[in-house]
Amino acid sequence: MADIQLKREGNAFILNLGQDENRLDRVFLDEVGHALDQVEASTDPIVLVTTADGKFYSNGFNLGWMGSIAREEARTFLNDTQALWARLLVFGVPTVAALNGHAFGAGAVMALAHDYRVMRGDRGYFCFPEVDLKLRFRPGMLALIQRRLSPAAFRDALLTGARYGGAEAEARGIVDEAAPLEELTARAIERASAAAGKDRNSLHTLKLAMYQEVFDLLNAG
Repeated sequence: MADIQLKREGNAFILNLGQDENRLDRVFLDEVGHALDQVEASTDPIVLVTTADGKFYSNGFNLGWMGSIAREEARTFLNDTQALWARLLVFGVPTVAALNGHAFGAGAVMALAHDYRVMRGDRGYFCFPEVDLKLRFRPGMLALIQRRLSPAAFRDALLTGARYGGAEAEARGIVDEAAPLEELTARAIERASAAAGKDRNSLHTLKLAMYQEVFDLLNAG
């Protein structure tokens, strides 16, 4: 079972993804979706911060679980995962991924679906290891990564599987800033607070206009 918890701190919802590797499977996906429903049901100015405890933000797909289910079920799960990322990409409130630790593969893609990223400076890596795992990206996933990264960062991250710590991820523009762990959540909230009081429909509409092609590819499955 996923250990996902949603709590309110001032004008922020903090979505904690768990204390383990926080790998994406059906339970994880459904619980994150339910949490997003709760955030959308609120009516006052807010921001959404996703983070986790321990050494991982998310270590990507639960490949063991995916290998144990039928091919069609796995395909449906991947489609639903991309739909969740598309939802985050155009979410009606400001979103920040506070990377407390490693963000690998699909966990890194999920972080890129947020408006902003703040990463722990002293530990943890941001990485796309697919080239070493002999895995491919779906078109929607690839489009999201390419939309967020500079051409050089996109090339190097995908072709080399390089692991970027907080300082280098900031220097390459993968994250907006690196911060000490004890300041991570506060910095994340601060990063998005300027947009917290904006009209949600306007934010959603503007994001959709900004990312329409990526949004469509993600939802195309």
